[in-house]
Amino acid sequence: MKYLITGAAGFIGHYVVERLSNDGHDVIGLDNLNDYYDPNLKLERLKRLDYLNNFIFRKMDLCDRDNIAKLFEKEKFQRVIHLGAQAGVRYSIENPMAYIDSNIVGFANILEGCRHNNVEHLVYASSSSVYGANRKVPFSESDNVDSPLSLYAATKKSNELMAFTYSHLYNLRVTGLRFFTVYGPWGRPDMAPFLFANAIANGKAINVYNNGQMQRDFTYIDDVVEGIFRIKDIVPSNENLSDKTTSSLAQIYNIGNNQPATLEKFIKCIEESLNRKAVKNYMPMQDGDMVRTYANISRLENEIGYKPTVGLMEGVSLFIDWYKKHYM
Repeated sequence: MKYLITGAAGFIGHYVVERLSNDGHDVIGLDNLNDYYDPNLKLERLKRLDYLNNFIFRKMDLCDRDNIAKLFEKEKFQRVIHLGAQAGVRYSIENPMAYIDSNIVGFANILEGCRHNNVEHLVYASSSSVYGANRKVPFSESDNVDSPLSLYAATKKSNELMAFTYSHLYNLRVTGLRFFTVYGPWGRPDMAPFLFANAIANGKAINVYNNGQMQRDFTYIDDVVEGIFRIKDIVPSNENLSDKTTSSLAQIYNIGNNQPATLEKFIKCIEESLNRKAVKNYMPMQDGDMVRTYANISRLENEIGYKPTVGLMEGVSLFIDWYKKHYM
């Protein structure tokens, strides 16, 4: 098949490109290579993919409506995995328009491309942040998500609503994936795993918010990619979508580890993997942060037949092995 992968130079995106290409699919990957974090890391990820004969990378912005439309019209993608977005909860407080442009306007351009070119399945990245102020745990896909705590979360909730509308109006198969704190080799340097590892390795203090009692459902990258791959194939290529209802065409899945850990526990795993102690600055909660994320993954298990398998200590060790190789 022919796939479009957006965010192809991103953390999750470049893993998805590699696996799709190795499975024999033709893949075109888009990324604007912006400087939200060091573009050199994005270029290194792309360099890892140089050996792939059936992958073409194109530098393109999701907001470039005309060129996105031309790309869809020319390439006739069968499936799209949309992972490109402006990431980061805290940065959305400082630079909100970047999120409106990329996550709202950019997503609309992708939906339009799928609508007008008979794409059979759009899989797109949502986020655990949509659960916002919810107090009931674990978070389930059927929970109300009307209380986002950051603009980033609000844009991801908006994506889910936009996707449902396009599904209803145009019989477009769409599947949203609510990712829970993805970590692992080649991860983003603005996220806690990298920030903590880098500071501890260099003898610098780390800021530990909510006095270390924040909880995150840390999910290892391989488990996330496996979930994506099982979900992308829930639509047979010859399925007659015109006979389907909107409820079956538009789906949402949590992809998490179902085992939340406190920041204190996560830091301890990093300390053990680095064989170094952290110097900690205990801090109050930050604006936009959630106290806890915790995924109910029963839908993933029951409908897709998959449950993440990489435990926290194993995943952190693999991440630290990569960090040592590239940064120590």
